[in-house]
Amino acid sequence: MRKYVVTRRLDRLFIELYRIYNFVARFFKEVFLPPYEFKEIMNQCYEVGVRSLPLIALTGFIIGIVFTNQSRPSLSEFGATSWLPALISIAIVRALAPLVTAIITAGRVGSSIGAELGSMKVTEQIDAMEVSATNPYKFLVVSRVLATTFMIPSLMMFTILVSLLGGYVNVHQNEQTSFTSYFVQVFDAITFLDIFSSLAKSFVFGFTIGMVGCYKGYHSSKGTEGVGKAANSSVVTAMFLVFIEELLALQIINAIRAM
Repeated sequence: MRKYVVTRRLDRLFIELYRIYNFVARFFKEVFLPPYEFKEIMNQCYEVGVRSLPLIALTGFIIGIVFTNQSRPSLSEFGATSWLPALISIAIVRALAPLVTAIITAGRVGSSIGAELGSMKVTEQIDAMEVSATNPYKFLVVSRVLATTFMIPSLMMFTILVSLLGGYVNVHQNEQTSFTSYFVQVFDAITFLDIFSSLAKSFVFGFTIGMVGCYKGYHSSKGTEGVGKAANSSVVTAMFLVFIEELLALQIINAIRAM
């Protein structure tokens, strides 16, 4: 009996992995084939990017202030508070901005995509689109995945700017550092590799968040209960994968820096 249960669970696991593989592979096939849903892509870019700006701005500004406040006592022990701008820029550009942007977007956008597609699935709107000779995968999935893939890097750059401004407000208030001096130290501390790696991570994070949200919503079931589970599972799974990808990216980037 126990062996049967284990075998059954393994079968379900491999079936699920096969469905995920087909779903992702279909995206790379559909994205290059016409018709191209430019209007829907622009609409989703607005939903993902513009509507996320207030939350991203507030969060980024607070992160800059909090991180500066937390770092100052440690640097003060060594009389190195002048290093604060460099420390802030390295921490925010290399790690905090991509990760925080991805987590916030996963919570806001991932759940929204999962719930929206899940609702369309259980009310048979997706089936109706197929009957009406519309490709629901291209219209619903490709547009949303492209929007998250391209908008999250933009939001990440905005997070960097706002976080650095938050750090400047705190540094100027305590050390009376000028705006020019602060940003000269900020840009001296970061390299092209830092910017490029953060952008690359953001593209991967955006693709992951969009794909997870679409997959969970597209395959939801069991009525309204399934919609709630799709939304919740989209957020949890996307955040988990983002942390795994961050860990793997860190190893690759560190290996490149060591060359």
